[in-house]
Amino acid sequence: MTLGNHSIVTEFLLLGLSTDPRIQALLFVLFLEIYLLTLMGNLMMLLVIRADSHLHLPMFFFLSHLSFLDLCLSSVTVPKMLKDLLSETKTISLSGCLAQGFFVLITAGTECFLLSAMAYDRYAAICHPLLYGQMMKKELCVQLVWGSWGLASLNAFINTLLAANLDFCENHTISHYSCEVPSLFPLSCSDVSVNLIVLLCSSLIHGFGTLLPIVFSYARIVSTILSISSTSGRSKTFSTCSSHLTAVSFFFGSGFLRYLMPTSGSPLELIFSYSVITPLVNPLIYSLKNKEVKAALRRTILKYLQCLRQHERDRP
Repeated sequence: MTLGNHSIVTEFLLLGLSTDPRIQALLFVLFLEIYLLTLMGNLMMLLVIRADSHLHLPMFFFLSHLSFLDLCLSSVTVPKMLKDLLSETKTISLSGCLAQGFFVLITAGTECFLLSAMAYDRYAAICHPLLYGQMMKKELCVQLVWGSWGLASLNAFINTLLAANLDFCENHTISHYSCEVPSLFPLSCSDVSVNLIVLLCSSLIHGFGTLLPIVFSYARIVSTILSISSTSGRSKTFSTCSSHLTAVSFFFGSGFLRYLMPTSGSPLELIFSYSVITPLVNPLIYSLKNKEVKAALRRTILKYLQCLRQHERDRP
């Protein structure tokens, strides 16, 4: 198709990966292992939280949804990246690009809101322990989760719909391993000023709307911890929110690096992408740093081994 004197682009070339076949083979093995570990870790968290009644609490309700989001976020980008590592032509259609950008915005955006809700949960638990049950009722937790999905979906729908109305001419190379909405703007031969304004405004509202509650919650948490007289008491109280604080640092840190630093396509950049690193490390953070999760994991493994032994004894 042509538009005036320009050819209309219907697919894009992803250049965020090495062109050396030997390096591509190594990267494929590396990221396949990362993806499989991500699937195993997050599925394990979902299974343990669902199976162990001790974890049927607001914090772990949010954590189960975080694990589901990490599964989705990783699955939106990594399988396509693995396919491209084995392909000579690393292309993606316009509709596939828009779909990938749409689901990245939904999953990453929902995770922002969910991390903010988890910060409020830690604030309620540490600063108002006697009122925690009233402040974090099941109905509120469900509303916070659905609200997170709803707001992120609205943001993704608006920005993707505007991007779908753009025309793309001649230039069709994207210097990254995945296709996201901001990557399309430099390639368009249409006026993208409205798209940029809407994306900037929605990002600022989204960012400040999630970061400010986190900052406020942790300011109050730190103030409460410092008011505790004993060192052991301060350490024990801080340990209840250290996992979440680490997860927030990884997610927002890798997200800022993705959008504030120039794209190089290096393996290090790929590893520390928010769609690769955070889904991998979140299960490790919450299983290694959280005593309740570690205890529940041990109980689940012991219960599974007991079932295996019972099955062996019952066999004729």
